[in-house]
Amino acid sequence: MGVGQGSTLSLVLSALYLTLLLHILENWLKNLKIPISTFSFVNNELFISQNKSLTISNSNIFCSYHIMTFLLEKFGLIIEHGRTKIFYFSRFYGSFNSSLLDLTTLGGSILCSKTT
Repeated sequence: MGVGQGSTLSLVLSALYLTLLLHILENWLKNLKIPISTFSFVNNELFISQNKSLTISNSNIFCSYHIMTFLLEKFGLIIEHGRTKIFYFSRFYGSFNSSLLDLTTLGGSILCSKTT
């Protein structure tokens, strides 16, 4: 028996179920020394990587995404890869060449940031 997606109880049950998963994720990232911050918004997760190198940031995000995909699978859940987005913020003025983040090996897509 399920609870409808728009139901108030759905949000509470979702938060209770995902709390353990997010706790495990944060412990794995800490133990692997992957400097990623995570924020949750109901059923959305935000990974934040701060580094002067886009290559290192992308590597950290890739590893985090891989761990999250693995944990969600173990919990019987899936990532909607088509809804995955990437944003880069830079202090550089003028043109900024962001790099691509290839998640195809994890079932995702190749993510590219918009220029503005």
